[in-house]
Amino acid sequence: MVQRKEYMDKLILWKERKVIKVVTGIRRCGKSTLLKQFREFLINSGVQETQCVFVQLDDIKNEELRDYHKLYEYVTERITEDNMHYIFLDEVQLVPEFQKAVDSLYLRDNVDIYLTGSNAYMLSGEIATLLSGRFVEIKMLPFSFKEYYEMLGGVKDKREVFKDYYIRGGFPYASTIEDFDAFRDYIMGIYNTVLLKDIVERKKVSDVKVLESVIHFLADNVGNIVSAKKIADTLTSMNRKTSSITVDNYINALQEAFIMYEAQRYDIKGKQYLQSLSKYYLVDMSIRTVLLGAQARDMGHILENIVYLELLRRGYDVYIGKVDTEEVDFVARKGDERIYYQVSATVMDATTFEREIRPLKKIQDNYPKYLLTMDEFPIGEDGINQVNIIDFLMA
Repeated sequence: MVQRKEYMDKLILWKERKVIKVVTGIRRCGKSTLLKQFREFLINSGVQETQCVFVQLDDIKNEELRDYHKLYEYVTERITEDNMHYIFLDEVQLVPEFQKAVDSLYLRDNVDIYLTGSNAYMLSGEIATLLSGRFVEIKMLPFSFKEYYEMLGGVKDKREVFKDYYIRGGFPYASTIEDFDAFRDYIMGIYNTVLLKDIVERKKVSDVKVLESVIHFLADNVGNIVSAKKIADTLTSMNRKTSSITVDNYINALQEAFIMYEAQRYDIKGKQYLQSLSKYYLVDMSIRTVLLGAQARDMGHILENIVYLELLRRGYDVYIGKVDTEEVDFVARKGDERIYYQVSATVMDATTFEREIRPLKKIQDNYPKYLLTMDEFPIGEDGINQVNIIDFLMA
């Protein structure tokens, strides 16, 4: 079993601190396994099993605990006064008004609380207000390429493994399924569950076909600048009449369900964030594969999507850079740190190379600049580091 080190390290860092630890991410990305691994870590560190209260709320045997009163009673019955207790509530968004039970548990001095949830709505509005200042969010994604490679044993040729990752993505269990038809069925199961449970039911979506059309459009246009109006106009021209307001609501719902991520634009010279036009990236390439087919290739944009997710995993806020009329694929920011990235399948052609480095050369500050490609023999340029994407992902 792969240890999700960066996430485990965060849980260890926040252990027994007086904040609620909330692990969020799309369904089946490994949140439950992470909590179980952390519980195992605690027990191996000397914590008694009775000090760990683990409630898996998507298990039908715990269905009655989806009432916050009963959940609170169940947990408190297992807490004694003389020891620290570690409370794990998995898929807590299934409990209406769960924050009332969590807030009451938080008042106890000998309780350390860990939650998981599969949509961002659980931390919005009144819930965030009630828990304000009391929680830290740990945002989880499917396997990185490095984790995927480790999952497969870490002995095969990295270039060959990347060919699979490029198509199959990084959902943990899916990486163990060799038969492609079975793999596709598993990913479609995740997709349909997210679509129906986390979006259609909660948002009361009446026209599921339009919602699916929006998802297909975004999946087919990862890495392209799009707007709600452009999507609405495209769908209307295809006889799926809709409005930009509806499309915008659906895009927000997709982000709340962690299927899509938005990268806003940043004016590098003007040092300001731009509100108009964004790019959207999928949480995992497997979803694009099952929606569009394994042969639906747009290598440059798929690589861009993979790099975007990797930068998120490394803790960066990621934006699309604008410098004059040119575009920099990513501006990655973390505190005072800033890094610029261009992503391209290959720059072996001189014209392509010049086109890709031109925006980076226009940036006058001294922050690092990288050109990420699949080329085996980097050309390089003064002040611009060309790195193979697979080597970047394995670093």
